[in-house]
Amino acid sequence: MSEWQPWIGREALAEDVLGESLARRWCAAFDLALPEDGVMPQGIHFCLCTPDAPTGALGEDGHPLRDDSPQSFLPPVPLPRRMWASSSIAFHAPLAIRQRIARRSRILSVEEKSGRSGAMVFVEVEHETQGDGALAVREVQTLVYREAAAPDAPLQPPAPATAGTFAPDAYDVHRTIVPDPRLLFRYSALTFNTHRIHYDAPYATKVERYRGIVVHGPLTASLLLQLAARTVGENRLRHFAFRGLSPAIADEPLHLVARHDDSGLALAAFAADGRQVTEASARLAPG
Repeated sequence: MSEWQPWIGREALAEDVLGESLARRWCAAFDLALPEDGVMPQGIHFCLCTPDAPTGALGEDGHPLRDDSPQSFLPPVPLPRRMWASSSIAFHAPLAIRQRIARRSRILSVEEKSGRSGAMVFVEVEHETQGDGALAVREVQTLVYREAAAPDAPLQPPAPATAGTFAPDAYDVHRTIVPDPRLLFRYSALTFNTHRIHYDAPYATKVERYRGIVVHGPLTASLLLQLAARTVGENRLRHFAFRGLSPAIADEPLHLVARHDDSGLALAAFAADGRQVTEASARLAPG
């Protein structure tokens, strides 16, 4: 039996209110207008029912400490580097300003693997978010824990030696954005995310060996959701899935693209050097 078996099925409950001030700050971060009807764009759920561990209960990386007590929701995996690897999201109903929000989170699986970068542990978490008692969003999120980077490990991703080979003509829609530290800071504040790779450049480069501060995976996903909304309309997605492939670095151009396919939309984010940062797909709601 796996040592993580006691965590399978463990649950956590959180409550929140989708207040107008949060909605305004979220829209301001993305240069969006506050919806007149109060119905928020898809992606706002990332900023609701966020972890609220005291500052004294944070680890070196900024994440809440984990232990083997019954109060610890996530298992105390000893690997120090944590990443949001992917999510599969089903949208059941839009969320609106002034709704009371409740989220039930449950550990679905904990799986140990070994790859080129060493030992890894994947933790799959289900989040069910309700607005005023009705199911609005069901998300299955995959976290990955990895070994510490060697102090002399090459910085990742490597600096591009030549111009990239990204070809926007393969897509129907193309938008370029440069996510700078101001946007990353605001997104960290909105999601109460204190992971130091998103704002602490010395930590990101010297400890975790990234080439710079790292753009949040759900921030890139939020930008792709907004690209989908520009393409097919607000709150039109029934399902959205994304997977991180390579780090996006702040202050570097990020190409957001989408094209229509048989099931809805194929979306992606590419770095300026041609690396694919994120792959995503979306299915539309009927009508």
